[in-house]
Amino acid sequence: MPGLQDRLAAELNAARKAQDKPLTLLLGTIIADTRNREIELKRPLTDDDVVEVLRKGVKKRRESVDAYQQAGRAELAAQESAEVAMLERYLPALAGEEIVRSAVRAAIAAGASGIGPVMGAVMPQFKGRADGGMINRVVREELGKSE
Repeated sequence: MPGLQDRLAAELNAARKAQDKPLTLLLGTIIADTRNREIELKRPLTDDDVVEVLRKGVKKRRESVDAYQQAGRAELAAQESAEVAMLERYLPALAGEEIVRSAVRAAIAAGASGIGPVMGAVMPQFKGRADGGMINRVVREELGKSE
């Protein structure tokens, strides 16, 4: 089964052939980011590493959307939003809040108390599959109930 890096490269070639300039530029940028990450780590990337690069790209573009909206540049915000949508196609499905909530409850039941220990127990389970902000909010809610 081809890896995520191979899939990105194949889609870049397809976008070039279709003369889809926005997708070609976006995928070229992401592939360059993955190569830079590979150089940083000094080893071949796993699919999890590539997902991490994609998530950083999505996060960076979402921040740009906010900045452009605040500056009144709707056309640039729309372009960044479109890029977010294109990148999200390559990401694994996100874990739902209820799944995260049950993992948080299990960590609390196992004896973790306080935000740090619970986050430390839960975050590795959802690396790349759930937003850290949402996990933090769920942890705070569940710890508030257990006190």
